[in-house]
Amino acid sequence: MGKKLVLAYSGGLDTSVAIRWLAKKGYDVVAYMADVGQGVSFDAYKKRAMAAGAIKVRIDDLKKEFVEDFIFKSLKAGAVYEGGYLLATALSRPLIAKGLVKAAHDEGAGLVAHGCTGKGNDQVRFEVSIGALDPKLKVIAPLREWELRTRNEEIEYARTNHIPIQTTKKKSYSIDVNLWGISIESGPLEDPYHEPDEDIYKITRGIGSSSAKPVYIEIEFKNGAPVKLNGKAMDGVSLISRLAKIAGDAGIGRSDMIENRLVGIKSREIYEAPAAWTLMAAHKALEGLTLDRELAHFKESIALKYAELVYYGLWYTPLREALDKFIDDTQRKVNGTVRLKLHKGNCVVTGRKSPDSLYRKELATYEEGDKFDQSLAKGFIEIWGLPYKK
Repeated sequence: MGKKLVLAYSGGLDTSVAIRWLAKKGYDVVAYMADVGQGVSFDAYKKRAMAAGAIKVRIDDLKKEFVEDFIFKSLKAGAVYEGGYLLATALSRPLIAKGLVKAAHDEGAGLVAHGCTGKGNDQVRFEVSIGALDPKLKVIAPLREWELRTRNEEIEYARTNHIPIQTTKKKSYSIDVNLWGISIESGPLEDPYHEPDEDIYKITRGIGSSSAKPVYIEIEFKNGAPVKLNGKAMDGVSLISRLAKIAGDAGIGRSDMIENRLVGIKSREIYEAPAAWTLMAAHKALEGLTLDRELAHFKESIALKYAELVYYGLWYTPLREALDKFIDDTQRKVNGTVRLKLHKGNCVVTGRKSPDSLYRKELATYEEGDKFDQSLAKGFIEIWGLPYKK
């Protein structure tokens, strides 16, 4: 028997080829799969892994933990990377790494592996997380070592080694799916001037095919986390799944970015995140109603830093943990309901209410009932502008 190794297995081209490549190097490969809402047949992937040469396949259902301990933390933080990426793939990596480390401990393996390339961000996210959780584990990255230089060469390797895959040379996209969103890259998308083909999208309708009628929804939050959709209490996994369908059908949630990767190169990335964008819009609207000005403005800088920490693979760090404590404190009064209109790719907040609202109509109104003493404004302006008078 060879050395036992646990591989983070996605079921796709790279990791399927990696199983056979590692097995040929003399490793006993345990394929580890984390269910973070891919919506796939894990039985089919298990068969694929075994056909590729794995000695065992482990599958963990991590959807609940993913939502409660990763997605909702990011939502409360308001984390968006470079204005267009809600970090779906990036958020899943530290959780998968956690499961991978546990699987290695359970299997008595001193080696773990992943299927990330030397150009991408995921290699950093996996290896930094693994190092933070168990620095004694040795990490192997086949895609940084093997002789296969292109996806077409990987496809040919899979064919000659009788590994069943779905990727073809004609449409060699790289796709990552989880509950929070979908990442799509590679293939024709590597030309930044190329318009994405409509068939790459999995969970969002194009503007032309989305419903002609607007859809109104209501989302209720408690302490910054969504707890009800259209008045119905739902667990986080169910709420996100249902909302993704509603918002996706309305054409919400597509991003097309030239993104700055951690390793220093720019990359064309396509994202679908209908539930994520809808929840982010609703959450921000409710914060606008319940947070005071200085806190709201300062929190925006925290959101940027939080997004960078997630993107850079720095989840298991003292700074992220400290920021979560600050963010949780800001969310104590982010309670209430937000109404949104979803139509032809537009997500518009049409109403918000909260028992912790800081809005006071008697101060904001220009009609009867106005209690704002406008005579005080002159003195305020004089003092406020004093430093700038020449």
